Amino acid sequence: MRITVEAVTGLPEVREGDDLAALIAARCPLGAGDVLVVAHKVVSKAEGRVVALASVEPSARARELAEPWEKDPRQVEVVLRESAEVLRAERGVLISRTRHGFVCANAGVDASNAGGADEVVLLPLDPDASARRLRAALPGRPAVVVTDSFGRAWRHGQVDVAIGIAGLAPLEDWRGLPDAVGRPMRASWVAIADEAAAAADLVRTKDGGVPAAVVRGLGRHVQEADGPGAGALLRPPDEDLFA
Repeated sequence: MRITVEAVTGLPEVREGDDLAALIAARCPLGAGDVLVVAHKVVSKAEGRVVALASVEPSARARELAEPWEKDPRQVEVVLRESAEVLRAERGVLISRTRHGFVCANAGVDASNAGGADEVVLLPLDPDASARRLRAALPGRPAVVVTDSFGRAWRHGQVDVAIGIAGLAPLEDWRGLPDAVGRPMRASWVAIADEAAAAADLVRTKDGGVPAAVVRGLGRHVQEADGPGAGALLRPPDEDLFA
């Protein structure tokens, strides 16, 4: 098997209402077995998921959380609004469960690369629906993965993961199959969509203005149906060993 990753270069700063599929298709040929991996911020910008902090009135709770760590209470307020539940608020870090079910820092709210001063970018309202719409509008109907950068418990650094998926099998289940010496595997459940997201991030830089990449060679995981989406990757709360 050979897998290649190619950055999609030359995209302009995306604004609300822009045709993201047309902008990408004009700069990169796409085929039915390809996987287009797109950073959520460019999707969120096209969908108008950008908030001007000047329009935000922070609540008492936001001010309480912001003050000890000299955070902007307006941005904390946006995080609270985007959170279904705040799981931890310690050492200046808010760990939230979003309405989508993602557990991440600041409910995915981020000011970096927002495109304007005093603005923050939110996660798409429905990242799976965003991926499906993008796939339907692209020539060749490649699989589409929408990503965000998540930290990992017990490890330094961030890794891009899939938060929206269309046309790519999210997981490959090897449990119960024999390994190379015939022993049944018990825990081998491969997060294909997350691995594609992480691979694509290797050809992008955080300051390079390159929000998309194409992963080729994953054709056996690409499917005609849009599939179950990123929800298939989420561990339900009743399986949380650290709650």
